[in-house]
Amino acid sequence: MTELLFRDDPYAKSCEATITAVNDRGGIELDRTVFYPTGGGQPGDTGTLRLADGREISIATTIKGEGADDVIHVAAEGQDPPAPGSAVTASIDWETRHRLMRIHTCLHLLSSVVEYPVTGGQISDGRGRLDFDMPEMTVEKDAITARLNELIQEGHAVNVGWISDEDLAAQPELVKTMSVQPPMGQGRVRLIDVDGCDLQPCGGTHVANTSEIGAVRVRKIEKKGRQNRRVSIEFV
Repeated sequence: MTELLFRDDPYAKSCEATITAVNDRGGIELDRTVFYPTGGGQPGDTGTLRLADGREISIATTIKGEGADDVIHVAAEGQDPPAPGSAVTASIDWETRHRLMRIHTCLHLLSSVVEYPVTGGQISDGRGRLDFDMPEMTVEKDAITARLNELIQEGHAVNVGWISDEDLAAQPELVKTMSVQPPMGQGRVRLIDVDGCDLQPCGGTHVANTSEIGAVRVRKIEKKGRQNRRVSIEFV
C-alpha cells in the first residue's frame, strides 16, 4: 500500500520516499508518493525519481496497482530499475499536473452547468470533455462558455471531504456519472465540493479555488450516438 500524498495535498510537487518493490516490467512502487495514477479520466503524472547518488529515473506515466492504494511508477524505456530499499526524491512535472488540475476542476463546473447525466469524460493537457445523456441538442456553446467563465471568476472554494459508503448509497443523486461508479468497499468515498456549484465523489486532483482555472471556452459540441452529446472545453 502506498501513502497517497496527492489525495490530501494536490499542490505537493515532490516528496522523499523509499522504493518498496520493482515488478518484472520495471514498474516501481514507493512507500509514499505525490504521483497521481491514471484514473477517472485524468492521466497519470510524469516526472522523475532521483536516487541518492544523483541518478534520475524518468517516469513516463503512473498507473494503479492491484490494491486499492497501490501506485506503479512506470519508468521510461531503456533505464535500469533501482533496487528495492533505495531512497528517492519523487518529483512530478508540476506545470503539466497543474494544467490537469485546472481542467479537471472546470469539468466539475461543466457538469453543473449542463444538467444532464454524465456518460463519460476525459482530461488532457489544456483541454477536456464530458459526454452527456442528452436526447436533443438543448445547449449552446456561447452560453455554456459565458456561464463557465462567470463561475470561474466568482472564485468558488474547492473543498475535499469524505462520505461513508452507507451515506453515499442513500444519496445516489450525488453520483453524476452513469458509466463509472465511485470506488466503494473501503468504508468511505472522497467528495469534491465546489462551493455553491457542485458536489460529487471524485478521486482526482483539483485546484483550491475556481479563480485558478483561468479563462476557458467550449471548443465544440458533438453528437455521439442517439442520446449522447460531447461537450469539449479548452483554455483560451
